[in-house]
Formats: sequence, structure tokens, C-alpha cells
Amino acid sequence: MTSSVSFRITRTAEDLAQTITALSQRLVKLEQRQEALELQLRQQQKDLNAVPNEEITTLEGVEALLRETRELLDSTAPITEPEMAEDSSQHDSWGQEAETEASCDVA
Repeated sequence: MTSSVSFRITRTAEDLAQTITALSQRLVKLEQRQEALELQLRQQQKDLNAVPNEEITTLEGVEALLRETRELLDSTAPITEPEMAEDSSQHDSWGQEAETEASCDVA
């Protein structure tokens, strides 16, 4: 009976050792697969974030056109009301000066 118990313990220990070995091998394979998937994911993210040189050149050209357009708009901006009032008062005073000079010349 002692040999029977000893055999069962030995057999159970061998089964446990094989199971542990199989689980360890599966764990190693899963870790390798996880590393490969992480590497693939990083590569895909890198590819998504990379902008082709042609697109960068095109975008820089668009940016330059926008800058030039803003400069043109700023240089040809319409006169605001306070500026218009100031300009018209200058014109009025110029007109009065001209009339005064003309009246002086006539007399």
C-alpha cells in the first residue's frame, strides 16, 4: 500500500511538472505574440502620424498663400467710421483754407 501511495505521489508530481512546463511554454509564446503585436501597433501608429513630403510641401504653399491673402486684406482694409470722420474734417478744413486763400487773392 505504501508503494501505491508513493507511486501516486510521484505520478502526480510528474503530471504537475509537465503541466507547469506546458503552461510556461504557452506563457512564453503569448509574451512573444504580445511583443510582436505591440511592435506592429507602434509601427502602424508611426505610419499614421507620418505626413508625406509632398503633403507637407503643399500645406506650406497653402500657408504662404493664406499669409499673403491676409497681408493683402490688411493693406486694403476699409476705412473705419472714426477714420472717415477724421478724414472728412481734414477735407473740410482744407476746403475752408482754400476758400480763405481764394477770397484773399480776389480782394
